[in-house]
Amino acid sequence: MKNLFDQHNALVQHPCYGQLTELENLKLFMQTHVFAVWDFMSLLKSLQRKLTCIDLPWRPTPYPEKIARLINEIVLGEESDLDWNGEAKSHFNMYLDAMKEVGADDSLLQNWLSNNDASQLPPEVWNFVSYHLDLAQNGKVEEVAGAFFWGREKLLPDVFTSIVNVIENSSLNCPALVYYFQRHIELDGDHHGPMSLECLEILCGNNIEMRERAMAAASKSLRLRYLLWDGLLARMSKDSLLALNP
Repeated sequence: MKNLFDQHNALVQHPCYGQLTELENLKLFMQTHVFAVWDFMSLLKSLQRKLTCIDLPWRPTPYPEKIARLINEIVLGEESDLDWNGEAKSHFNMYLDAMKEVGADDSLLQNWLSNNDASQLPPEVWNFVSYHLDLAQNGKVEEVAGAFFWGREKLLPDVFTSIVNVIENSSLNCPALVYYFQRHIELDGDHHGPMSLECLEILCGNNIEMRERAMAAASKSLRLRYLLWDGLLARMSKDSLLALNP
């Protein structure tokens, strides 16, 4: 467990956030981070498929119905929250709107969604996405739940707080993005985080093997996130050098 907290704290303090005072670096960050925004939903929908019934004919879930309620509440918030104009919108589409606001190019993501051509993706992006897609499709339910809680719902409020602090102390004007981050800080910190932890606790109970599998999946998710940010930081540095030496 200590290792997970250490990984969490390292991600909260990753040096790439300090580079987000420049618009071009913010664009590059968003063009990378949008893949994590997208594959978040695959993890969540995997949990919904495994823990509730979304197939036909409908059958009652074999899991405690409290789990179904918790997961469905998280899905509701992620798929149809209210954006900063008060309109129903998924968090994914909120993020795409925020990308447009700052002029970030989403073509890499859109091309990936169209053809699933991994050759176009930076290696660290593909490693991150491919792990979570494989986990969502083939992982045990406790592994998905572990990665979802530790790698997303517990982590993101602290990471996004670090990023918002940097943006608010810069000259950047990106209200849609700040709203997206603040919405996650509020929802995940106060609601979705505790809900996903409760789901994980109910699923694993006192089963040591299930807990170990959940923690192993969570640890790999956190490690791949750190490598994702490392790759992003390297590309930021490379672009800065090119700008200085055209």
